[in-house]
Amino acid sequence: MTNRKCLRIAVAAVRDEKGRLLLVRKHGSDIFIQPGGKIEPGEAPEAALARELAEELSVAPQPGTLHSLGVFTAPAANEPDTDVIAHLFAVHLAGTPRAAAEIAELSWLPLHEADRWPLASLIRDKVLPLLAKTIPAQDLGIVR
Repeated sequence: MTNRKCLRIAVAAVRDEKGRLLLVRKHGSDIFIQPGGKIEPGEAPEAALARELAEELSVAPQPGTLHSLGVFTAPAANEPDTDVIAHLFAVHLAGTPRAAAEIAELSWLPLHEADRWPLASLIRDKVLPLLAKTIPAQDLGIVR
């Protein structure tokens, strides 16, 4: 039996007007992940997501648009022997996202091309199936 660590994170599901999903890639990694990050001790997931969006993408959630899509567990993309417990939120962004802090790149994933992208397990195994089944594009955060 291995001793895997667990990280609590808050991440955003943001789609543009074409239905593409916003993803980011950290410096030193080839894997695309969702925008967001670690929840600090005593911090609410919603507050953590707002903080991470400001730090990493220089944007904020539009007031009243943050909606929980659930909590999911998956292997961490960039930390060995670690699982993430991810609080997933649909959110509309105020402003245009741009890569900052540890983010090397942001990209918009056309969902029909997901099998060709190096994606975190959380996205491939949990988020994409959820989006395909239950979440109409108009209910996700749209960036215009």
